Amino acid sequence: MTATYPADENERPGRIMAGEMAEQPAMLRRLLGRGAPAIRAVAAEIAARAPRFVLLTARGSSDNAALYAKYLLEINLGLPCGLASMSTTTAYGAKPDLRDVLVVTVSQSGGSPDLVASTRAARESGAVTLAVTNSPDSPLAAVSEYHIDIQAGPEKALPATKTYTASLLSLYLFTEGLRGRDGAAAEVLPDLAEAVLARRDEVRALASRYRFAGRMVITSRGYGYPTAKEAALKLMETSYIPALSYSGADLLHGPLAMVDNVSPVIAVVPEGRGGEALRPVLDRLRGRGADLFVVGAGPRVEEASAGFVLPTAGVAEEVQPVLEILPLQLLAYEVTIARGQDPDAPRALAKVTETR
Repeated sequence: MTATYPADENERPGRIMAGEMAEQPAMLRRLLGRGAPAIRAVAAEIAARAPRFVLLTARGSSDNAALYAKYLLEINLGLPCGLASMSTTTAYGAKPDLRDVLVVTVSQSGGSPDLVASTRAARESGAVTLAVTNSPDSPLAAVSEYHIDIQAGPEKALPATKTYTASLLSLYLFTEGLRGRDGAAAEVLPDLAEAVLARRDEVRALASRYRFAGRMVITSRGYGYPTAKEAALKLMETSYIPALSYSGADLLHGPLAMVDNVSPVIAVVPEGRGGEALRPVLDRLRGRGADLFVVGAGPRVEEASAGFVLPTAGVAEEVQPVLEILPLQLLAYEVTIARGQDPDAPRALAKVTETR
């Protein structure tokens, strides 16, 4: 099916998502400028309380941002982290001892009942609670002891784009603040993000390869793994293509058997240790004859069937996820448009998902 569009640009499918993706460089600049001091202040207060463990609570795209925070906290601060199972408190009524535990709840809207209830229960159980949201007046912010406003501005498209990258940058600045640093490595991101998003025609050409895909596999390692999970979510919720995301290590433990030369594989290859750890996985994928699309470091892209070279040379590996997801957001958008669907309004979804 070939997409056809109304003459009125205001009715064009995907215009809201496209506009919000384009806002990301300005949003990153705003967060680095106006938002960073408040984030550092929150981080300093929490650091003074010396939490010994971190629980991260989230759903959907925010869950992928929380996974990114897990890598930051464990690698850079040596703080053990877990991803919370909210149903233990909301459905089973468990009352864990959370003294000296930092509970970070990430939510774009701050309105999902299970996030609010589990955060309230965590605070009543002695935890230090921090909400990271795009809504400072939300119920989640109200029940949390501390709050970080990601300052992404209103997001109307159902697929999260700018709130995801805003969450990543906010969590990076927060973890840097915990160790008394200013997060200077992120200063390069707005200009680089602008350069990546300007290559939309390049992604549109790549999208034609995947218009009729029946299934996709997305893989990475290290800091790139949350990007793989978020890219899979974007493809599924916009184009309805089943997209399976795996750590490169997990892919070799069984799922590699389903890889063939028909179903495309997207590999997110960071510049740094994560990319090096992924090298044997890429070798195995090529050996399987996979249709391999690489996003990331230049040399790895050149060895693949197709790819998108990111401007990450000299960029700290821990902030590269902010750039890695951008061409994959564009890819999800362009594949959806090519399939004659509207990425602004995926079927059966609502902006605030009220899980309990």
